[in-house]
Amino acid sequence: MPRSLPATRQPVFWAALAFAAGILLGTYAWRPPLWWIAAAAFLAAAAYFLRRRFAAAVALALGAFVCMGALSVELASAAGDPNELAAFCERGPVTVTGHLLRDGTLRQGAFGSPQQTIDLEAESAVDEQGRVARGGIRLTAYYPVGDHPTVFRYGQRIRFRASLRRPRNYGNPGAMDMRSYLRRRGIDAVGSMKAGEIELLEGRGGSRAGGWIAAARRSVLARMNLLWGPSDGPLVAAMLIGEHSLIDRETRQSFQSTGTFHILVVSGMNVGLMAFPVFWLLRRLCFGEGVTTLVTMVATGAYTLLTDMGPPVLRAAFMLWIYLLARLFYRDSRAPLNAAGIASLVLLLLDPRVLFDASFQMTFIAVLAIAGIGLPLLERTAEPYRRALLFLESTDYDQQLEPPMAQWRLDLRLVAGRLAQFIPGSKSEPAALWIVARAAGAVVAVVEVLLISALMQMGMAAPMAAYAHRAALLAVPSNAVVVPLTAVLTPMAMLAVLFSYVSRVLAWLPASLTSVLLHGITGSVRLLGGARASAVRVATPTTLAVLAFGAAFALAMIAARGRRVWAVAGLPAMLAASAWIALVPPTPQVRSGLLEVTALDVGQGDSLLVVSPQGRTLLVDAGGLTGQPRSNFDLGEDVVSPYLWSRGMARLDAVAITHAHADHMGGMRAVIANFHPRELWFSVQPQSPELAALLDDARRQAIELKEFREGARFDFGGAGVEVLAPPRDWTPGPRPQNNDTLVLKLSYGDTSALLEGDAEKRIERLMSASGEARADLLKVGHHGSATSSTPEFLSAVRPRYAVISVGAHNPFDYPRREVLARLEGSKVATFRTDTHGAVTFYLDGRGVEPRLPNR
Repeated sequence: MPRSLPATRQPVFWAALAFAAGILLGTYAWRPPLWWIAAAAFLAAAAYFLRRRFAAAVALALGAFVCMGALSVELASAAGDPNELAAFCERGPVTVTGHLLRDGTLRQGAFGSPQQTIDLEAESAVDEQGRVARGGIRLTAYYPVGDHPTVFRYGQRIRFRASLRRPRNYGNPGAMDMRSYLRRRGIDAVGSMKAGEIELLEGRGGSRAGGWIAAARRSVLARMNLLWGPSDGPLVAAMLIGEHSLIDRETRQSFQSTGTFHILVVSGMNVGLMAFPVFWLLRRLCFGEGVTTLVTMVATGAYTLLTDMGPPVLRAAFMLWIYLLARLFYRDSRAPLNAAGIASLVLLLLDPRVLFDASFQMTFIAVLAIAGIGLPLLERTAEPYRRALLFLESTDYDQQLEPPMAQWRLDLRLVAGRLAQFIPGSKSEPAALWIVARAAGAVVAVVEVLLISALMQMGMAAPMAAYAHRAALLAVPSNAVVVPLTAVLTPMAMLAVLFSYVSRVLAWLPASLTSVLLHGITGSVRLLGGARASAVRVATPTTLAVLAFGAAFALAMIAARGRRVWAVAGLPAMLAASAWIALVPPTPQVRSGLLEVTALDVGQGDSLLVVSPQGRTLLVDAGGLTGQPRSNFDLGEDVVSPYLWSRGMARLDAVAITHAHADHMGGMRAVIANFHPRELWFSVQPQSPELAALLDDARRQAIELKEFREGARFDFGGAGVEVLAPPRDWTPGPRPQNNDTLVLKLSYGDTSALLEGDAEKRIERLMSASGEARADLLKVGHHGSATSSTPEFLSAVRPRYAVISVGAHNPFDYPRREVLARLEGSKVATFRTDTHGAVTFYLDGRGVEPRLPNR
């Protein structure tokens, strides 16, 4: 084997990187489109005339691709994405006639009532003035408790009358851009209504091909449910065709914490595992290369259509087609980076905005880790040993290998000779050689799996920290078990589904093997996911850490193509950069010497972050969904925690629960698990199973529990804390109530903030009479309800600023107009989380400074 491999040219890979760089340039450095056209033409012409000077020509050509990337994003922005329904949103009822874009999704809604999510193409939306518009709508239909609704199907035409609104993001830094996500799925507006008011119309919409695909997908899902039942069927459906609607949150988190969630996402591995048996079978049946290639490509395309056609699947399909075509025309098919470059360039040309999609980024980083580092590294490490295992009985073959490999073969023969003494029969020596070769091959395969798993986890450290805020420390052993099992499970499950269309008897054996393998996967994930090391959550990495990670990644890619020593030496840099991101928490983004109070946008609920002048952190409430204890959406995990991570916070000093209502404490369990606070503050303990369970969970995590009532005073990192409610003699009722609220007054110098929670008139009268309610900043009680903020209380507090934590389009019509009028009449500058998003107030001891961090 040569000491180093010649560098393979990857022109399209470099062109794709340049095009992506141009998209970034066009996004953040705007220029007129004609500027980019002229620059691209000039650079391309210069590259042509300098083609004899290879390095200069390549640099100029890549510069032309940069300009074309910038031009593409400029043209996409100039063309815009017209949203005709925008003028109809928040404007009153609209009569909509349309057809479904995909099958509906049933879930459990508030208080156990079913709800169905329906995505449709509005053929006509007519407002009160008779104006007509078209566009995509996501409709949530609510059903009575106990109802068993029928799922709407692709192409069905419906009519309804509802108020539309624009999709809304939670207004906190670090929040998911739900509006862009829905736009990529063709959704311009959202609405909700009672399902009984939806009228099913005659006829069908959509395309005939779309109807066939939807019918095929339904048929496959029905077969999976028939073969594996409601317990295993959802996992098999997720692994094979990307159907995640029936997977519960606990299962998702178990796979995420062990770094194996990728097997629940249809990706390149699934495409390869589907295509390989087809290709292998056609070759064994002696079909020609053209027929084999064509049938494999058609099967891959059909499988891609059956899935959600996300970037991982499209990337894998493109790469596979490129490989097959290159192989068919006797071109070099050993350039996976070039294939990845072609696939990415196609996707970016179709939609430049896909570059900013987390799935796209993570997919191609994984490809770079495998194709750019893993495969070249295996060629210099494990591959020589694999080749050395060929023709182990032949001594002539030894002469074609390097001396270390030839010596290894001699050692294996000696081992086989000793083993042959224990094998009876005349063919003991060939049998012993076969056993030794297979055992050595298994060891090499295990090393390859471990190496690729380690590279994948190191390569995914930065995107996993940025998007999932996880450090999967047990990912290598988890994937070493799960990936081989999945490689066998996938073709077995596909065979079972195909055979089930002929006979359930034929499908029994592959279905049973699939169940055994699936239980092995879930058991391993459950076992490893229960370890403490699997639950490491990390803050958003700093820019410096990401740059260092990128440099280490590039260094490892370059080193992997050098000599064997340099190829292995490139890994410590990757390991160091990954460890920095996973294990070294960034410095929290706080302003020292100031008391900070930030009201987060958690919809119809409360959550406030308090940072003391000395940097101690307190989270008061964590939002929550009322009536949906089993929802797959968790305010603490999906809204509050990302904001804290975006601030570089990996741990909290204390958390406080004002009272045991779901919209205040529903997200606290996730916050406690993610940030391990040292203390948990609360007021009274009514007969609330949810509060009791949360306190028990805190005790198990060795969190100090502190119960406070009126009169408690203490210092918290340079800020004074005074408890104004509940009263010392307060007796909780049989159920949690608003007046159980823990009311805190925070003071720093001559400034103070009063956090009222959901306190109502009775508690407000007691606080007004105490003479301690005066504050510069007021967190308005009970989301601006008329049950709070009495004129007497506002006169006692005399705030300069107020903030109302309230959900947009809430059904209670909060904040009430009379409350807003009282605040305006008292000349209080009032902020609202539903319109302003997160609102931050800095108290410096002399005055209060409001900020809107999301603007």
